[in-house]
Amino acid sequence: MASLISCPHCGSRPKEEFTVKGAALARPEADADEATWFDHVYLRDNPRGLYDEYWHHTSGCRRWLVVTRDTATHDIAAVRDAADKKEAAQ
Repeated sequence: MASLISCPHCGSRPKEEFTVKGAALARPEADADEATWFDHVYLRDNPRGLYDEYWHHTSGCRRWLVVTRDTATHDIAAVRDAADKKEAAQ
C-alpha cells in the first residue's frame, strides 16, 4: 500500500504527488554576516526524530506544506499549510 500524506486542502493523497524541498528552518536575518549564512546553508544538524520539512503538493493543489516527519521511521506526525503561522501540532 502506498504511503498517504494528509494534505490540508486535498485530503489523503499518495506521497508520490509531493516533492520534498528541504528543512523548514528559521532563516538568519537578511543583514547577517557571511559566516552565519554559510552555517545556515551548509552546516546543519541531522537530527533523529521529529523534523519539519517543506513539501510541495506538485501533483495536487500546488500548495507549500510543512510536514513534520520522524527521520528514523518516516512516519508523518503532522501536516500544515506553510502559509499558516501557527506551529505544527507534535
